[in-house]
Amino acid sequence: MSYASEVKKELTSIDVHAGNAKAELMALIRMNGAIGINNRMLTLNVQTENPAIARRIYSLLKEFYHLEAELSVRRKMKLKKNNQYIVRLKTGIKELLEDLAILKKDSFEINETVPEGMLTSESEIRSYLRGAFLAGGSVNNPETSRYHLEIYSLYEAHNQMIADWINRYEFNARTTDRRSGFIVYMKEAEHIADFLQLIGATTAMLKFEDVRIMRDMRNSVNRLVNCETANLNKVANASMKQIDNIEYIDQKVGLGELPPKLREVAEARMANREVSLKELGELLPGGPISKSGINHRLRKINQFAEKLRA
Repeated sequence: MSYASEVKKELTSIDVHAGNAKAELMALIRMNGAIGINNRMLTLNVQTENPAIARRIYSLLKEFYHLEAELSVRRKMKLKKNNQYIVRLKTGIKELLEDLAILKKDSFEINETVPEGMLTSESEIRSYLRGAFLAGGSVNNPETSRYHLEIYSLYEAHNQMIADWINRYEFNARTTDRRSGFIVYMKEAEHIADFLQLIGATTAMLKFEDVRIMRDMRNSVNRLVNCETANLNKVANASMKQIDNIEYIDQKVGLGELPPKLREVAEARMANREVSLKELGELLPGGPISKSGINHRLRKINQFAEKLRA
C-alpha cells in the first residue's frame, strides 16, 4: 500500500458528527460525482479508485441522509489500471445535492464553489478539506521522493477556494493548472505534516515527521562529511604542491640555498608529508611554531620555487 493510500485509509476511519459529515460529503460528491439520467430517472455516480473511500461515502450517505446506495466495481484490465469503485444513488438525489450546495435550489445549475456562509466552523472547514483530499488528493512518500502534496480540482474557482482555506493556517499553498483542471499544492515538509494533522491523519503525520527528521539528520551528516572531505582534499593538494616545490628547489639549487628558517620547514615537510600545518609546527627543532607561522614560511618557499621556474 502506498503512503497516500495509508493516509486516506486513516482518514476514512475518522468518526464524525452530522455537520462534519455533510462538509466531507460536499467535497467528495462535488469532486468525484457525476449526474446522469437512466430510464428518465436521475442518477448519481460517485467514483473512486480507493475501496475505503467508496465505503466511506456509502456509510455517510446511509447514516446521515438515510439513503441506500449501490456499490459496484468496474474492473480495468487495460494496462493493469486500478479498479474503479462506484457508489450509485437512484433516489433522493436532487434533494441531497441541494442540501450539499452542489446544485442551486430549484435548478440543475452547479455551484462551482461552496456558497458563502455554508461552512462556518473550523471543524466543518477541516472536514471539507479532508473530503477534498480524499477525492482528489495525493502525497508523495517522504521516504523515497521529494516532499509534495496536492489536491486536484476541475474548477479554477473551487481550486482557489481550497487554497484560500488551507492558507488560513499559513501553509503556503499554491495553485497551478494541470491536465484540463487545476491543483493546489504544498512542498514544504513542515506544512505538509501540519496539513495532515489538520485533516485528521495524525498517525500518517507522525510517520511523515519521523521520516523527515531522519532525512534531515542524514543530510546534515552528509554535508559535514562532504565539508570534511573537501577540507582534507584541500590540505592534501596544498601539501602536494609544497612537496613538489621543495623537490624542485632541491634538484635545481639544493635546499642549502634557502634561508635557514625556510630550509628547516622544507626539510620537516619532506620528512612528514601528510601531517597538518599545526603538527608540522610542533615537529620543528626550534618549535613549536604557530600554524600561521608555518603557512607563511611555506608561502615563501613556494615563491622561491616560482622564481626558479621563471
